[in-house]
Amino acid sequence: QVQLVESGGGLVQPGGSLRLSCAASGRIFSINAMGWYRQAPGKQRELAATVTSGGITNYADSVKGRFTISRDNAKNTVYLEMNSLEPEDTAIYYCNADVRVTIFRSGAYWGQGTQVTVSS
Repeated sequence: QVQLVESGGGLVQPGGSLRLSCAASGRIFSINAMGWYRQAPGKQRELAATVTSGGITNYADSVKGRFTISRDNAKNTVYLEMNSLEPEDTAIYYCNADVRVTIFRSGAYWGQGTQVTVSS
């Protein structure tokens, strides 16, 4: 199996910062893209940021300039540095990875999610 475990969520005041981590483990041959998605109450899950194996990043307009996604390929870990947080950022944040588990097979995997609450 492949497991993705998020950490770093919590409660933060508006304007504050938070750093999320997601570590992938298990049967991993290689990892292509990794990303962070979020789901606010009553809303559909949406893309926040992605990063390719080569380090190319992409951000949703709503987080561009405030969030930074990065990865440590040696540790199979992706990070999301969140700055200037707003109440609208409140959501469950999910880690996603496109994992090649063998030379012949790959698939998308999701973490369990970590709660981020931005409130005064």
